[in-house]
Amino acid sequence: MTKLSRRLFLSCAPTAAALTALGTLPVSAQAAEIKWDQTYNVVVIGAGGAGLSAAISAKEAGAKKVVILEKMMFAGGNTVRAGGGFNAAIKADYEKAGITDSPKLHAEQTLAAGDGRGDPVLVNQLTEKAPESVQWLKDHGVKFQDHIYQIYGGLYKRARNPLGPRGGAYIKALLEVCKKEDIPILYNTRVVEIIREKLLGGRVLGVKVEEKGGKTLYIRATNAVVAAAGGFAANDRLSGIHDPRMEKLGTTNHPGATGDVLMDLIDIGAGTRGLDYIQCIPGGVPGEKKSPNLFTHVDRFIFVNLNGHRFINEDARRDVLRDKMLDQPETIAWTIVDADGFEQQKNSKGPENEAALKEGTLKVGNDIADLAKKTNLPVDVLTKTIEEYNKAVDTKKDPMGRNPNVLVNKIAKAPFYAGRVTMKRHHTMGGVIINKDAQVIDRRGEIISGLYAAGEVTGGIHGTNRVGGNAMADIFTYGRIAGTNAAKNPA
Repeated sequence: MTKLSRRLFLSCAPTAAALTALGTLPVSAQAAEIKWDQTYNVVVIGAGGAGLSAAISAKEAGAKKVVILEKMMFAGGNTVRAGGGFNAAIKADYEKAGITDSPKLHAEQTLAAGDGRGDPVLVNQLTEKAPESVQWLKDHGVKFQDHIYQIYGGLYKRARNPLGPRGGAYIKALLEVCKKEDIPILYNTRVVEIIREKLLGGRVLGVKVEEKGGKTLYIRATNAVVAAAGGFAANDRLSGIHDPRMEKLGTTNHPGATGDVLMDLIDIGAGTRGLDYIQCIPGGVPGEKKSPNLFTHVDRFIFVNLNGHRFINEDARRDVLRDKMLDQPETIAWTIVDADGFEQQKNSKGPENEAALKEGTLKVGNDIADLAKKTNLPVDVLTKTIEEYNKAVDTKKDPMGRNPNVLVNKIAKAPFYAGRVTMKRHHTMGGVIINKDAQVIDRRGEIISGLYAAGEVTGGIHGTNRVGGNAMADIFTYGRIAGTNAAKNPA
């Protein structure tokens, strides 16, 4: 019989009854007896997009001493791996694109896409302040491309990308700010416990960490701790506990996204919601080291299964796309673009596609028949599939149900490109409960004093399904809110 650890048990059933039953669990030390090794005003856990923006915002809001704790040996978290698409309804951008948009529409679509399970207060604040977050990033050195587009799973044309290495462009700019503002980042420093005044009660005082060599330290936070450590999509077992389909899938996440800090937060009484909402996106198939990415721009690609047929309207919600692909033969599909589509992908996915081309996992055909041979797809079926799609672009009527707004580009210009994909765990929508000020809420609905959270470690914004492009809006908007409020929260 498998022995369940306390941490795994709490992740499975963080209920009031369970936590009450475990009310005598020991802590590492009595809070009053702890000898603090270091002291800061604000302690931020995680050096991804949410953590960096929280730390900088805390410093700008008056916190004199801010530190970032990062368990990996590098900064960036999942942000550095992201495509970088950032949803925000910015008037100048949508008017230039000739479309109608607003923060209100953005909120309505976000809530609907999450099946009404997102918190309207959090979502409305997100969409109202996302344009401010774009400007804040610009003010801190991030440059953006001058066009917006509908990102994969984005449902509307309101994403923009930074100039530079995708999500890494955000991290690079904010690391420069941290250096300038004298905000230290302690790498290889893993948080093993969040310290409250008493078990399941009182103010959060700081954290216990373990350094690379095994040495432990107690770090005091006189104002607040900000948890911004990301989700758990790299944790096979924890993902499988909450959605059994997920355990055997791979992940797009960095190896540190295992939910350790989420479990620490549950250990001290934080409430959670939505832990079984786990999003997938296409990724490389097992055995292929370098995988192409041709699906970022929805108006440029189609999916076909191993029989050469389309099986979904490619502008669908990410959860719908996930489930349809998991139903396909071998749970694999081909993504197909033409020369113009491939060229546009260079803005965000150029390096990885070039690597895939060299390895041979990205297939290139001089015409559709040649591409069919390279991909082992039936020539007649693939030819007909492409012809039917191009006809749909002409008529603005797609048998698969694509919105006419993304029926704008034919797959017609040689050469043609294709890459195999399958679904991989990408984003965990659930996490700890926060309010509009990014304060963490306990299982009774009460504020845990001295504790804030932002980014993928939180739940309640995306509901059952995250809209593509909303993660960047989330991490930078709530990262800023958490950091600013933490700085203004003295003991």
